[in-house]
Amino acid sequence: MFKKFSWGHGIVLALGSFIAFILFMILIFPNGQKNSELVSDDYYHDELTYQTVIDSKKNADLLAEKPTFQQMPSGIKILFPEKDLPENGKVNFELYRTDDSNLDVKKELSLDKAHAILIPAKVISKGSYTLKIKWQQNKIPYQVDYDVLWK
Repeated sequence: MFKKFSWGHGIVLALGSFIAFILFMILIFPNGQKNSELVSDDYYHDELTYQTVIDSKKNADLLAEKPTFQQMPSGIKILFPEKDLPENGKVNFELYRTDDSNLDVKKELSLDKAHAILIPAKVISKGSYTLKIKWQQNKIPYQVDYDVLWK
């Protein structure tokens, strides 16, 4: 079988493989990257102020109890512990959709009497989100991030 295989055949085979690889990279590979978007439109300003996010997460790590969330048919319920309630009962949250920024949900809500807020199911689409919970207590910022898979 290899008796008639010469160095000329090897060169043709190598060039053919290289051309096939280049065509794959040009025609097929970019199709998998069509949904890539910028995380933020104002990414330069966000990068300059990212130290506040780092500090907020460190502050939250020092808490004995962190806010938790529950997925319910009515939506996502965020529960705060009794001793670590936010100032004025105000909580900022962001449901960040990794593949489509049009499905992001950002809002500031007030806690109810059970120290919870509810993100209604009607504003959440099926898919993967990052839930960012931000609040202040005694003028100290806190932030907790959770990965959420909404079904």
